[in-house]
Amino acid sequence: MNKHFRILIAKPGLDGHDKGAKIVAHALRESGFEVIYSGLHKSIDQIVITAIQEDVDALGLSILSGAHLYYSTKIIEKLRENKADDIVVFVGGVIPDKDIELLKKIGVKGVFPGGTPLKKTLSFLNNTLNSKL
Repeated sequence: MNKHFRILIAKPGLDGHDKGAKIVAHALRESGFEVIYSGLHKSIDQIVITAIQEDVDALGLSILSGAHLYYSTKIIEKLRENKADDIVVFVGGVIPDKDIELLKKIGVKGVFPGGTPLKKTLSFLNNTLNSKL
């Protein structure tokens, strides 16, 4: 990597399952990224404020509740309102194939359904973030 990228991994809403988010956060740290993990049950505003205050390059949303379209839309809208839409948003979790293109239309740059090899997420972040330099 050319730069020490900062990534926020966030768990929006009431979804209380964070094992996958913690595994992704650990893999990112092991690969040289600086990772901030939000913890469970964060509101849209809390996630956006943290992303801005921490000056992150990317925001990963871990969503297992089925509310990925709602949370992704609202978070991207809030990032735009706060002139922070340069933050790369990616989503992982229980994501049906039929929703992947919808998420990308909303502005999500990377979608990683459960079971996606970690190498794909790491490659996506390296390629996407380095291309922004």
